[in-house]
Amino acid sequence: MHLAQLNIAHPRFPLDDPRMAGFMDNLDRVNAVAERSPGFVWRLVGDGEDATDLRLSDDPDAIVNMSVWETAAHLEHFVWNTVHKRIYHRKGEWFAASGKPYFVMWPVAAGHRPDLAEAAARLDHYTRHGSSDHAFGWEGLPHLKRWMEERCA
Repeated sequence: MHLAQLNIAHPRFPLDDPRMAGFMDNLDRVNAVAERSPGFVWRLVGDGEDATDLRLSDDPDAIVNMSVWETAAHLEHFVWNTVHKRIYHRKGEWFAASGKPYFVMWPVAAGHRPDLAEAAARLDHYTRHGSSDHAFGWEGLPHLKRWMEERCA
């Protein structure tokens, strides 16, 4: 089994607004680092080299990031030991707090590429029922501790 993840964000400004430049100017670099990272399998891409043009059907203002990793430890390493960490710590400059879960993980069979409908259903399940084998956040992976140190959502 591999691990899929969905992360949604609500930009404070239009993506082409100069106030979003710190995020947008680093997006290709962060995605390139992800693709070169150990354990990376796949990431959702829209019309460009990222997924900023793709939307969840029930949340038209949110941008999405979805990827598949060989293991949760590989994803954890990418999130907290690469340039991603610096960008993550600045998220409040670019994205509004949602007040509800915006990140979810779930197991997928090797070779499976989830679509946005599947991801939205997993996030909804996690929001309604909390952490389970079907959908979980970092707290569903007690063997990983870095997220607690970073106070990840």
